[in-house]
Formats: sequence, structure tokens, C-alpha cells
Amino acid sequence: MSQFGDCLNNIIKRNRTEADMYNRIFVVSAYNNVTNWLLEHKKTGEPGVYAKFLNNEEYETALDELCVKLLIINRELEPVGLNVSEADSFIQYRIEQAKIYLSSMYKVLASGYVEKTNIYLAAREILASLGEAHSAWNTVNILNNHGINATFIDLCGFNDNEPLTIDERIHKAFQGIDFSKTLCVATGYTKGTEGIMRAFDRGYSEVTFSKVAVDVKADEAIIHKEFHLSSADPKLVGVDKSIPVGKTNYMIADQLADVGMEAIHPKAAKPLELAGVKIRIKNTFEPDHEGTLISKDYVSPVPKIEIVSGTDKVIAFEVHDPMMVGEVGYDLKIMQIMQKHQVSYILKSTNANSITMVVWDKPEVHRMLKEMQTQVYELTVKPVAIVCAMGTNIARPGFLYRAAKALSDNEINIECFGQSLKQVNMQFVIARERYADAVITLNDALVLNNK
Repeated sequence: MSQFGDCLNNIIKRNRTEADMYNRIFVVSAYNNVTNWLLEHKKTGEPGVYAKFLNNEEYETALDELCVKLLIINRELEPVGLNVSEADSFIQYRIEQAKIYLSSMYKVLASGYVEKTNIYLAAREILASLGEAHSAWNTVNILNNHGINATFIDLCGFNDNEPLTIDERIHKAFQGIDFSKTLCVATGYTKGTEGIMRAFDRGYSEVTFSKVAVDVKADEAIIHKEFHLSSADPKLVGVDKSIPVGKTNYMIADQLADVGMEAIHPKAAKPLELAGVKIRIKNTFEPDHEGTLISKDYVSPVPKIEIVSGTDKVIAFEVHDPMMVGEVGYDLKIMQIMQKHQVSYILKSTNANSITMVVWDKPEVHRMLKEMQTQVYELTVKPVAIVCAMGTNIARPGFLYRAAKALSDNEINIECFGQSLKQVNMQFVIARERYADAVITLNDALVLNNK
């Protein structure tokens, strides 16, 4: 969205006549960093406006500072057709509305008669919606100024108090629209009684995208990204060694999401999968490339590794107990502690008297481990990385051998390993500092030299 000129030329207008311009809906996210400024930085955790409200600080001043940044973005979009004065008026009014809502919430909080959590969550919803309202409104304005009939689908619900669920609001918003005559641009944020941030947090734009596609019975759901869905991260292996996947299935998309490399948010993918809607991942900057098609039943006609991925932001913990052997349900108490702290695992591996799990390296995990230390015989914690070799057709002899040999040849020790009977994902736990080396190694050995 922050390179909107490319989006306009490569996605919206490219090779399209007036006759085939329409019958499309665009669900847009906020411009680069805007949601980080509103809430908190997704990767670093640096606080945004939400933290000011949460800590009873000068959140109105923070919103004013944010508004200045959004007005700068508006000016950067003037060359591609944005009417800046109209755009400024829209976002300034929306921010003033947000201030009124937040001020009312603050007064209710100050009364001491309400439980704070729900108020804070509502404030987070209000703030999150501002980014998508800004980008969607601007997009419609630009398109109209280019002679394209566009309609702003504001799913933020700022001006109504209707008690609609997310699905109900989406369904109502698209009723009666002749898609053959207008190009709809919807906000990635949707207001609903269940709270889209409560349910999906920062994955809400893709959830809206998914629910819209299902509601209108779309032929295909297309996600435009900076890169192709590729065999490995081009930033690690190089663009020349990162091969577009082409075709894969929803099961592989789930494996990617499990290690934080989301082709699409897993909770957004499920409704599309169940509705039989295919997802296409396209590179915005290579518009003539077909991208990668994700479908429910695809299996590669030839055995091959399609994707090498993973993360170095995980830790492994191992519970050891000499009395574990033969004891039924020993890991129940481990799982109960994890459930208490809302921690899920990526990988689990066991032997006679040890259980190893790989989890995200987050503050809540360390709190969980501190409690677990007091409940088990012996606990070992180690910072690690996990690297995965995935494919829709890898249940054949040889893949595991080649992967292990490639890692061994590059002196990368396998600390732990996991693979299920489905055989779509081989998971290797390695030293954290060897993560990039392992991705490059497996991509070279299993993808580029796929034989």
C-alpha cells in the first residue's frame, strides 16, 4: 500500500479495459508502519498510541502526532492522483471521532465501576481501525480521480451502534452492489460484536479478506505481496536462488503459519479452504507472473521439496524425569501449565524419560517456564532455531537422508527432529546462530538440486 503507484499500475489498471475493470473487490491494509504507530511495533514491541491510552498518558497528543504522519503520507500520494485536501479532511475528522470515543472510555474507566479489560480491548479496536479507514478511503479517491468508478466499503462501523457480528456486517455492506459497475475497496478492519482484534489480533486484515471472499462467493482470492511465495526467503538465499512455488495446498500454508512465515493467517485460510475458494499469492512487482495457487487438494505430481522455511526466534525446553518411563499421561501436567499461560508448541519430541518442545521465545513463555521449573524433576532451556523442509509430495525414501547429510556436510548439528505420518514437513532444530546457513544449505540441496 505504501508503493501505491505500483499497485495502481500493476494490479488495478494493468492491461484492463473498461469492460473488465470491475467484478473485483480490494481489501486493503494500512500503509506501512501505521498500525505499528497506532498499537505497537509488530516485531520490536515498541509502544504506539495504544500504550499511551493504556498507561493514562497523553494519548490525544500522540494521536495528533500520528495525524501529522498520516497527512505526510497523503502528500506523498498526490502524484498518483489523491485529492490531498479531501483526504486530509477525512482522516482528521476520523481521528477527532476516535478522540471523543477514547475520552468517553477514559471517563468510564475513571469511575471505577467497570472491568478495565473490555474497555482497553475496545480502545485497541478503535485505534486499529484508523489505519485501514485511511488507506481504503484514499484508494477510492485516487481511483475515482483516474476515472474508475470505485466504492468505499467502510467496515469500521464508526458511525453506527448496530450490534452486528463481523460476518453480519460484511454481508450487509455488500448487499445490493452491482459488482459489474463498481470496483469496491473495503477496509481491512471490520467492527463486530466479538471484536476482530480480540479474536485475531494483528491478522485481522486477512480475516476480513477471507470473510469477504466467502460471503460474495469469489472465484479466487488473490493476495498481493512484495515477493513471491518462494522456495526460501530471498533475503537469506538471494533472489536468484529463491524459486516461486507455483502450486501448493492449504496444508503447506498451515505449516508455514506455524513457524511464523504466513502465506495467509491460518484463521483466515480455513473459511476459504472450507468454501473451496483458491488463494493466489502474487508478486506486486512482477504482475505478469501467475504467482502461486493454493488449493485444498493439490499434490505435486513429482516428489519434491517445495519450501524451506523456519525461524530463529524460538527456544527448546526439555523436561527430563527418570520416573517418566512407562508412566501414562506424564505430559498432562506440562500441557496444563502451558495452557494456563496460553503457550502452544511448534514441535514436540519424546523418548523414554524426556520430553522436548519448541516454543516461541516470548515473555509469556519465560513466565511459563519459571513456573514449570518448580513442577518438574529437571528442566533444560536452550535458545534454538527451527528449519523446515516442506512439500505436498515428500513421503518418499531419500528426502530425510539428503536433508540430514546436507546439514552434516555443513557441520550443522541436528539438536532435535520432528515429522508426522502425513509427511509434509521435516522439522530440524538447530543452533540459533546457524539458522541462515541451514536455510541456504537445505534450499541448495533439496530445491535447487532437486533430483
